[in-house]
Amino acid sequence: MRSWLFEAAPRGRVAALRTLTYLFIVFDLLVYSSWVRTRGDVPTELYQPLWIGRVLHLPAPDGTLVNVVFWTLLVLAPLAATGRFPRLLGWLVCGFYLEWLIIAMSYGKVDHDRFAFLIALAVLPTVGRARHGDREPSEAAGWALRMIQLAVVATYFLAAWAKIRFGGLGWMTGSVLARAFIRRGSDFADLIASVPYLMIAAQIGMVTFEALSPLIFALRGRNRYAAVAFFYSFHLLSFATISISFAPHLVALTSFLPLERIRPIIWLRRAATRRQVVDTLEPVPVESGGG
Repeated sequence: MRSWLFEAAPRGRVAALRTLTYLFIVFDLLVYSSWVRTRGDVPTELYQPLWIGRVLHLPAPDGTLVNVVFWTLLVLAPLAATGRFPRLLGWLVCGFYLEWLIIAMSYGKVDHDRFAFLIALAVLPTVGRARHGDREPSEAAGWALRMIQLAVVATYFLAAWAKIRFGGLGWMTGSVLARAFIRRGSDFADLIASVPYLMIAAQIGMVTFEALSPLIFALRGRNRYAAVAFFYSFHLLSFATISISFAPHLVALTSFLPLERIRPIIWLRRAATRRQVVDTLEPVPVESGGG
C-alpha cells in the first residue's frame, strides 16, 4: 500500500497543477463564486457554520471579513501560482480559501464539487519547490497527486452511495432527472426528455459510472487518459443539460494527466524567438523617388 500511495511522480506535474489550481482561484473569486461576497450583507443570525467553523470558533461573516478574505486571496493566489515560496504561500492560500468556502457553505447548501479541489490546496504545499517540465520523480509529488486523485474518485463514489442511501434503488428509476430538466433544463435536455426511457437509462448509467469510478486506478497509459476523457464528457453533458458545472473538481481531475509536458515558460520563449525571426525576415519597403 505504501508503494502505491507514494508512487513517484514527476515534480513538473505538481508545478503545472499548482499553477492551474491557484490561477483558478482568481477565476473563482471574480466569476465562478463571486456571489460569496454577498454573504457579507446577509444578517449574521442566518449564519449556520459548518462543523469545522464551529470547532474553530470562526466569527460570523460580515462585510469586513468577507472583503479581507476576498482581497487577500486575490493577491496571494497569483503569487502562489508563480511557484515562489511554495509552502508559505500555499498554506496561506489554503487557509484563506477554506474560510472562503466556510462562508459560502454555511447558509444551508454545501457543494461537493469543492472537495477534491480543497484537498489539492492542502497537499500541494507539502511538495516544496517544483519547476514546470521537471521530469525528476519524487515520492512527495506522487503522494500529493495520489491524495488528490483519491479525493476525485471519492467524490464520485460517495455520490453514488448517497443516492442509494437516501433514495434507495428507486433513485435510478425515479423522476430525478425529469424534475431537474423542468427546473433548469436546456434545449438539449428537452431532446433527451423526448426519447422514452432515456432519462431512466441515464440515471442508471450515472450511478453505475460513479460506483465504478475507483476502477480508474487499475488503468494505465492511454486507457487511463481515455477514462479521464470520459469523466470530462460526463460533466460536459451535465452542463449541457442542467447547467451544473463542477469546475473546481475538473481542475483537480487533471491530477491524472501528464501535466509535466506543459512548459509555459519554454513555449513563451519559443514564441518570442519565432516573432523576432519573422521581424528580421520582413522585407524593408523601398521608397520610390523621382529625379
